[in-house]
Amino acid sequence: MPTRVPSSPTRLPGPTAAQGRSSPGPIRLLDQLRTALRSRHYSRRTERAYCLWVRRFIRFHDLRHPADMAEPEINAFLTHLAVTDKVSASTQNQALSALLFLYRHVVGRQVGELQGVVRARVPSHVPVVLTRTRCAPSWRTSTANLACWLH
Repeated sequence: MPTRVPSSPTRLPGPTAAQGRSSPGPIRLLDQLRTALRSRHYSRRTERAYCLWVRRFIRFHDLRHPADMAEPEINAFLTHLAVTDKVSASTQNQALSALLFLYRHVVGRQVGELQGVVRARVPSHVPVVLTRTRCAPSWRTSTANLACWLH
């Protein structure tokens, strides 16, 4: 008689509290970050962005725990973003905000002075103001060309 293969995978029961395990284990860092963000009513998009920045920070430093790192590692990461990845100033500020939140509210440590960070350049915005005297020559030329084209 052939053996019957179950249609769905069988899930083996894990250890329960009755078997000696009273807690599910340590809470992961990103779960702690999400809990801290939600308890302070940050938006889901901010939560997602902060988690991505913290994940990039940890991977940049070869999966070291943030509690084992300090200001020099934050400086190195932010400088890498500006120099190598060429991110904008607002992107670098968002990464800094995510790391400051992580250290203040999850790790429970204040970040000291961040010196020597290469800041991303803020593009200079020169407003363009067109006056009537500047527009008049080009307007006359374009209307003259339009009149020639129509006839």
